[in-house]
Amino acid sequence: MKTKNYIFVLFIAFICTMCNSSKKEDKAVIEKSATIEKESEHKILSPADSLKLVNHQIEIKGEVEFPLQLSVDSLRKMKVATISNFKITSKSGEIKKDDKTSKGVLLKDILEKAKIIQKGHKDRNFYIVAKASDGYMATFSWAEIFNNPTGENTYILFEENGKPVKNGEMILICKNDIKTGSRHVYWLKSIEVYRVH
Repeated sequence: MKTKNYIFVLFIAFICTMCNSSKKEDKAVIEKSATIEKESEHKILSPADSLKLVNHQIEIKGEVEFPLQLSVDSLRKMKVATISNFKITSKSGEIKKDDKTSKGVLLKDILEKAKIIQKGHKDRNFYIVAKASDGYMATFSWAEIFNNPTGENTYILFEENGKPVKNGEMILICKNDIKTGSRHVYWLKSIEVYRVH
């Protein structure tokens, strides 16, 4: 009888230990997810620190024949589009920003001007990364930009509600994302084209 009780007590202790280690693993996974989520968001900065991140030009570089350096003035000389009633929404669906009118240039037009280096018409394995000066990044595939409605809805903006954009001179937006905040890149620094190997 004592042996059975002893085994039963050991069994309960083992179960409790397993539960605790499982909780620790769950906590570690939750903490890691929170860290990744935090890294995929723009940092909240003071106005002074924000000014340090402003770029007066953006670079278009990587797998392109004609690397470009674009300013607001050079964007104004391209085919400018006016976007009406664009909302920036967070992952929870909360409206972070509501632009009645914005002005910008299609990313597709800019990439066509820079000309992605393709070895033939079937050479389409590229991805495009929009980078901000605070380290934030948003990614698009070649197909999204050149063979999908996303290409007609992704802009580099230089004006919002009749005024220069805040948080940098140019920002990238993707109008047809469900949650538009994740590919809303302010303090835009570069558009980089990479070949998938």
